Amino acid sequence: MPEPYKIEIATSMATIDAAEWDACANPQQSGATATDLDLGHVATVEDGRTRERFSPFLTHAFLKALEASRSVGAAAGWGSAHVLVKDRRGRLAAAAPTYVKSHSMGEYVFDFGWADAYRRAGLDYYPKIQVAVPFTPATGSRLLTAPGHGAAARQMLIAGLRAWRAKAQASSIHITFPTKDEWTELGAAGFLLRTGQQFHFINKGYVDFAAFLDDLASRKRKMIRRERRDSLLGGVEIERLTGSSISEAHWDAFFDFYTDTGARKWGAPYLTRAFFSMVGATMADRILLVMAKRAGRYIAGAINFIGDDALYGRNWGAIEERPFLHFEVCYYQAIEFAIERGLARVEAGAQGEHKLARGYGPVPTYSAHEIADPRFAQAIGEYLRRERIHSDLALEEYSGLTPFKRTDEAESF
Repeated sequence: MPEPYKIEIATSMATIDAAEWDACANPQQSGATATDLDLGHVATVEDGRTRERFSPFLTHAFLKALEASRSVGAAAGWGSAHVLVKDRRGRLAAAAPTYVKSHSMGEYVFDFGWADAYRRAGLDYYPKIQVAVPFTPATGSRLLTAPGHGAAARQMLIAGLRAWRAKAQASSIHITFPTKDEWTELGAAGFLLRTGQQFHFINKGYVDFAAFLDDLASRKRKMIRRERRDSLLGGVEIERLTGSSISEAHWDAFFDFYTDTGARKWGAPYLTRAFFSMVGATMADRILLVMAKRAGRYIAGAINFIGDDALYGRNWGAIEERPFLHFEVCYYQAIEFAIERGLARVEAGAQGEHKLARGYGPVPTYSAHEIADPRFAQAIGEYLRRERIHSDLALEEYSGLTPFKRTDEAESF
């Protein structure tokens, strides 16, 4: 007999049992593992789906810190409204990190054109329902399912999202950066499908950074060596900090970098100062802070989060302009750390074709969308069909631009 499920909406992570949420978000698996060679994923297999062994962004601690620090909330245009599926015992069987959005900022899957078309038609595009990790363009599970609960719980979760959209009188549902398996499942459920691309470093079992360089064409290898050398000119030093070595003074310095860079790029930083203290207190062992210092003063830094399979680069900032320092702090230090830790890949965030020359290759990303208005759904569906063709062609083109040696290449030294 099918499990009787019940849908609930939680407007705060503080009201959700942390252990139950984390069991859905990052279930401990004892089954077989699978390797996705295209994406460099080392994933667990559950209910016929592959998923990351551990995503720091889906943890209760991370999502709660966003709320408690007021980085998200109604005032920020990210009203928490997490959709929960409870089983007959009242325990969490499935969940989706869900927000009611009053704008389209901080999502990294752009729908501004859709919102403008709604406005010109005299309709309201906002509010909309967003299933995502705020400000975090990292692929991961969005239909979180507890061990022992499978497709039926996820289908109830999708039904809950649709019911919540109708109750909130929202124009649409947007599920951004789900896994490919979830993307396929959402397509079968009637969602419109979208693809994009990012650039990730894939660790091919390198023993050290020098081995990675040996895998590159001679010209690119020389370029990276020069950039790493020149980034340290003028007495610049690099520090890597994790765990208890990260102090409030480090967070103070990093927040200055983050706000200065954020103000120049998008007008206002998304994350508050309190957020960094909160994640530093609750998940410091999952954080890598790379800091650059000159003349005894920190001048730049980048925050990374550490998964079981990947290093996720998130935010960068600097208060001094130094040649190639961005590449060293964000890209080369991340690659070196991932190799040392035996991580399968580095995800360095959204966009950035310049990453190609520095050892990062193209990978697809996914999103799924449901538009309530059938006229707009038809028009957007046709647009996405054409966009997917272009995205596939772009991935193919980018794949030919990586800096690695060709199998037929004979180098001269």
